[in-house]
Amino acid sequence: MTKVANKKATAKKRMQAPKAGKGLATALLERWRFYFTVVVIVVLLAALVWHLAFLQVVPGNERGYEFLQGQGNARTVRHETINAYRGLITDRHGEPLAVSSPVTSIWANPKLLKNDKSQLRALSKSLGLKQSELAAKIERFKNKEFMYLKRHLPPHKAQAALALDVEGVYSTTEYQRFYPAAEVASHLIGFIDIDGKGQEGLELAYDHWLRGEAGEKRVIKDLKGRVIKDAGLIRAAQSGKDIRLSIDLRLQYMASRELKTALKAYKAKSGSVVILDVDSAEVLAMVNQPSYNPNNRSKMKATQLRNRALTDQYEPGSTMKPLTILAALETGKFSTDTMIDTSPGYVRVPGKTFVDPVNYGEIDLGKIVTKSSQVGIVKVAMQMEPEIIRDMYQRFGLGAVTGTGFPGERTGSLPNRRKWHATEHANFSFGYGMSLTAAQLAQAYNVIASDGLFRPLSILHQQEGVESKRVVAKELVQKVRKMLKTVPEKGGTGTLAQINDYPVAGKTGTVHKLGKAGYAENRYMSLFAGMAPADDPRIVAVVMINEPGTQAYSGGKVAAPVFSQVAESALRLLRVPPQQTHDQQVAAIGGAK
Repeated sequence: MTKVANKKATAKKRMQAPKAGKGLATALLERWRFYFTVVVIVVLLAALVWHLAFLQVVPGNERGYEFLQGQGNARTVRHETINAYRGLITDRHGEPLAVSSPVTSIWANPKLLKNDKSQLRALSKSLGLKQSELAAKIERFKNKEFMYLKRHLPPHKAQAALALDVEGVYSTTEYQRFYPAAEVASHLIGFIDIDGKGQEGLELAYDHWLRGEAGEKRVIKDLKGRVIKDAGLIRAAQSGKDIRLSIDLRLQYMASRELKTALKAYKAKSGSVVILDVDSAEVLAMVNQPSYNPNNRSKMKATQLRNRALTDQYEPGSTMKPLTILAALETGKFSTDTMIDTSPGYVRVPGKTFVDPVNYGEIDLGKIVTKSSQVGIVKVAMQMEPEIIRDMYQRFGLGAVTGTGFPGERTGSLPNRRKWHATEHANFSFGYGMSLTAAQLAQAYNVIASDGLFRPLSILHQQEGVESKRVVAKELVQKVRKMLKTVPEKGGTGTLAQINDYPVAGKTGTVHKLGKAGYAENRYMSLFAGMAPADDPRIVAVVMINEPGTQAYSGGKVAAPVFSQVAESALRLLRVPPQQTHDQQVAAIGGAK
């Protein structure tokens, strides 16, 4: 038994010895794996640290650093436009006519907007939009990264929308145009669109001058696209240049008021008033009716946009008679004492008979102007070639633009025929068969007021010498101006053009308008063109009233009273010293006796 037991014990020990050796090997293997893993991690960490140092610290390897920095910046740095401030438009005294003020526009990235109905409801309410309108807009621009939600908001209203902190909604600063004179100067100034581009008037004509040049800057944005830091200016915005007009806002308001009153009183369709400074040919006022408010164009009609004084062309009628008389005097065949027999009150030319309201008998050239005799002017004209009359008209600027540079200005029409029919010749002598604008008529009368010097009109205030050209002899012009002084006096056709304390020179015009079948019997253009004070004119003014709807329709009864109000107010505003008129001088002499 003992031997057997010993053999079993010996066998057990032999069996246990190999197991102990195997466990030691396993332990050594696991320890080796641990150290190996640690070494690998340390090596990898060291390699990473070395690589970062290589990219960012080690000199001569800036390219790697710049690459990583560029990749980071591409995700955070953006370029933003800096909108330029549009230049001011002012009157001759610096009164603002067009100014820009900063406003906030709200925009969004549709791809970042979440379909959160409560959030979108609050956003649409803050912007004054219908929720359905906002939803439709988001749907329309869903594949875009930019869309305007609301433009040109006051800062406090924009802040209410931004305070909602809606992801994908941002703001930008823009400029909104405001026109302090509203409809009073709208035809001259015009307006810009919502993107700041000139659309009408001087805003369009001088858009390149006014708009300036946008700038650019770098900004850093967060993940929601909000600007968190300005990263530097790339290019500064260049503000637009200011424009100083020749307009005197006081005269502009006054002329607008008088024209509006006249159109209402005479139930006329439209009208224009132009006032010029004689010495510079600068436009002191230019108004039209109907007009519009450029600050609120929601109800604006296309017919209200026209600057009629520069775009609408009419036959000038009897306002051309002084120029025909000038042409006659220049030929040397006529003098101021030349008598014309207008009996029996009418004259026949092949194709037409011209009639005066009464038989004036034998009258001189001055009386032809005073009474606006059709018979007299036709008899004078038929003793000259029509080209002589046309040449005089052309020298006075008719048939060409006035020099204002205003967009859409018309030239009028001045016929140049190889052969003139007798009726055409006669009509041409008193302003039919041709056309011009109110501005052209004012320019022509400015030549008379300037003793025969022609000057281009200017809407801009001119600080340097004014270009002028003599187109007719001074002594001849002064003779015709003396004739024009009799028109507003007793016995003339324009007595309602008289003004207190200032002598006036001018001419009435009553023009039949063309209809579908020739000249209409009941449609008229009423005109008065004149200057004051007559002996040393400071201003020229033209009044055009289109289609008065009352029994009074003649230039002497409709346009002349408007001229009187406009000219008197203008002279007082310009502080021109009062002078006695001819009638006042006669009355004073009579009183002394």
